[in-house]
Amino acid sequence: MPPETQQRPRQPRPAGKRQSPRGQMPRTGRRPPQRRRKRKKALPYQPIILGLVLLVLLGIVMNLGSFGQVGKLSRLHVPRWVDQQIISETAGGRPGTKLDGVKDIAIHYVANPGSTAQNNHDYFDQAETKVSAHFVVGLDGEIIQCLPLNEMSYATNDRNKDTISIEVCHPDETGQFNQATYDSLVKLTAWLCDNCGISRENVIRHYDVTGKPCPLYFVDHPDAWEQFLKDVKKY
Repeated sequence: MPPETQQRPRQPRPAGKRQSPRGQMPRTGRRPPQRRRKRKKALPYQPIILGLVLLVLLGIVMNLGSFGQVGKLSRLHVPRWVDQQIISETAGGRPGTKLDGVKDIAIHYVANPGSTAQNNHDYFDQAETKVSAHFVVGLDGEIIQCLPLNEMSYATNDRNKDTISIEVCHPDETGQFNQATYDSLVKLTAWLCDNCGISRENVIRHYDVTGKPCPLYFVDHPDAWEQFLKDVKKY
């Protein structure tokens, strides 16, 4: 055969190696290492932003609360016919606790015949006294406010947290109120119902909470109590 047509002998492949198709990596039996995704680091100012957002939300909630019933009472101006004499913060009958709200107006009697509104106010305004009321109605029809309307009194036991309390003076042991006292009590009760945003039907006796005969005359004479409620409604 002519030398031009002679084929060169093939070179033997190296032992242990296999050729792979073009464009592919040789198979080694192992997967190529995968790149790990880097976790994004929290920015140092993120907790600050979160804190500011929480503060704003808290402020909104508190601001909304200030426009509720109790918030309104804290800004309410009492009429001229009410003598404001708020007892000291050191008085035993002024815990300073805010009301949860106002559901009822609670009527009491002072159980001290012949004592005046001022006498009872001054009694409340002592460190050792553990009783109080928001208002006292006197024998001449005078009305003294003893506590802020948004604070709790010590008068109506389990209902202290959601009632406005009125103590009423009386001339004798029967507990019956004279006309001047009665008329002022009707006026004050109606005004409180209207300005606390409750119905004029939301008026109770101390007796209705604890069974204590207070106010005595209204417990002994249910018809007089019913007439009082009617007078409040039509005032």
